[in-house]
Amino acid sequence: MLSKKVEFKKAVPVWAEKYADEMNISLVLEKECFLKNGLLRIACASCYQLFVNGDLFNMGPARTGHGFARVDEVPLPAGKNAIKIIVAGYNNNSFQYIDEKPFVCAEILDGAEVLAATSEEGCGFSVRVYKERLQKTPRYSFQRNFTEVYDLSRADEKEIPKLVALKDHDVFIERGIDLYPNDREDPKCILAEGVCGKTEDFTPFADRSVTQISDKLKGFKPEELEVVSPWEGQKLTFTVTKREEIPAGPVELPKDGFAVYEMERNLCGVIGLTVTCDKCRVYAMFDELLGEEPFVDFLRLGTSAIVIWDLPAGTHRLLTFEPYLFKYLKIAVIGSSATVSNVHIRRVGFPKPAVTLKSEDPKMQAVFEAAVETFRENTYDIFTDCPSRERAGWLCDSFFTSRVEFSLTGKSKVERNFLENFLLPDSFKCLPEGMLPMCYPADHYDGVFIPNWAMWFVVELDEYLERSGDRELVDRAKGKVYGLLAYLKKFENELGLLEKLESWVFIEWSRSNELVQDVSFPSNMLYAKVKRTVAKLYGDSKLVEEAENLENVIRGCSFNGKFFCDNMIRVNGKLVPFGECTESCQYYAFHTGIATPETYPKLWETLLRDFGPKRRQNDPYPEIAFANAFIGNYLRLDVLHRYGRYGEILENIEGYFYYMAERTGTLWELDSPAASCSHGFASHVIYWLDKMGMLEKKA
Repeated sequence: MLSKKVEFKKAVPVWAEKYADEMNISLVLEKECFLKNGLLRIACASCYQLFVNGDLFNMGPARTGHGFARVDEVPLPAGKNAIKIIVAGYNNNSFQYIDEKPFVCAEILDGAEVLAATSEEGCGFSVRVYKERLQKTPRYSFQRNFTEVYDLSRADEKEIPKLVALKDHDVFIERGIDLYPNDREDPKCILAEGVCGKTEDFTPFADRSVTQISDKLKGFKPEELEVVSPWEGQKLTFTVTKREEIPAGPVELPKDGFAVYEMERNLCGVIGLTVTCDKCRVYAMFDELLGEEPFVDFLRLGTSAIVIWDLPAGTHRLLTFEPYLFKYLKIAVIGSSATVSNVHIRRVGFPKPAVTLKSEDPKMQAVFEAAVETFRENTYDIFTDCPSRERAGWLCDSFFTSRVEFSLTGKSKVERNFLENFLLPDSFKCLPEGMLPMCYPADHYDGVFIPNWAMWFVVELDEYLERSGDRELVDRAKGKVYGLLAYLKKFENELGLLEKLESWVFIEWSRSNELVQDVSFPSNMLYAKVKRTVAKLYGDSKLVEEAENLENVIRGCSFNGKFFCDNMIRVNGKLVPFGECTESCQYYAFHTGIATPETYPKLWETLLRDFGPKRRQNDPYPEIAFANAFIGNYLRLDVLHRYGRYGEILENIEGYFYYMAERTGTLWELDSPAASCSHGFASHVIYWLDKMGMLEKKA
């Protein structure tokens, strides 16, 4: 069933009239009430935190497509409750949220009675502007919204806004997925302590998220910023005075002191701590990896992974609003000595599944646990690529992560939401007609898209139908699917091959990505699979013939007798093979059915014998560019699974992933730690283990 509409009893969507067109404004709604059978019903843009009696109780809402808003219905505890809701209206474009006017629509019910509901009059809620959070701060990254900077001395500035009801607002629909607990995790230890200095001798962080603000990338320009968070962090120098592991209890920091905390593994959530101090500034800087000193590189991913609080004298319970990912956290206190305690993270992600691995191999156990953690961190309201720099719902990644959801839960609830989001809008701004966004919900004002990822949408749709039996959603997707085929048809050349595809043609993070024009064979292999898939989904026999013709052309043009080459180029009007072959291209051939072990037995034996993780130590084919984790190595393992090569799968899993699990407790975007060290697709290891009968699922 597609998502049902939700009606509020009394609440209407509102926002502060004064700030309706401004970015990065937050409102606080509060209500004290006695409840017997309490419920909060809430929708908003962009996001909210709910506190009950001072403690974080829920976060949301579930993201969805343009013109719609998902509604959370949160059961509230019985008894006397102080309800506090913080709503952030980012009002800018990102990969994390769509760009829409901020609003909140909320009501508290006790049984059938409405105790408070948003309206122009406030209707039971006290409402104020959240002045403690500074408005004009840099973006966290090119992909995400704003960094968090707070001045708690502003808490007494009680700006009571005039609320205005927003007419003709989004269609409210059900959340569609469960509410997840925000479990607490404490650090494993404190690694080091020391003192901070200050320098002006640094090269200011000049990522595009700071310097390239425009109509295509909305935000505040450097000259408008109240605090340039990354530059403030760069001004600090750190001298370690104590380098030993101690329990992560309360720590007494000297004036201008710091401590570095280590979590058990990479974890995603909101950061909490308590600070008792005189007037001071507190910095939280974090990353997945640790360098020398110990050094926490909060700019490593092109992110400003830093939160700043300016505090008056007193004791302060601090909590970030947005979720972040880290294994290492540096807390620095500037301007006074301080007691830092209660450092923790409140998880944002999927609950721990009741699944164990039937293996006593410690390395395989470590990889399994890392895969579970990676899935949890990247599965909340939708599937995301990474919980660090983006938190974005990417196609192709979702093809892999959706399999894991079903392996762990036997359901496809998150996948259904994820796919439905692409179907809700009639069209997508800044994209050519028929094209799907590469990630969504998001707004790509620069017009960039990945045509290959739109093709993966179709392939995933087929598997979703097999998992869920949800014919209704697949039928609803028909218009989008045929719109995509119509778009791609324009690029077919005289041989029926896609040529000169537009925008970002993406194969995988390797040399393959440099061999995508004029004719990309991996792209065309996927295109042939798409045609077969659409024929199967919608009974289109004409596409079967087209797919067969395309497959034969690819075999004839791409295979050189030993390997499939990646591309052809136009020379004097004629298509000629470029001649270079990559490892990932071979896996595309077998994954899409262009090749099979029966039709290309020598190539198959070569891939089994000479390729895989051991190839790094002994490479008999140096002319064949290596595949990378995303997605070449995963295609390899998936092909091995398809043809029952279970022994090789286990060897490859250990070779590809154990070193990742050992270092961060999560699985990575690349085969090196140069990028995200927790990437949703990487949890796909669980799928293979499941298919090999190695998972034990508890009722």
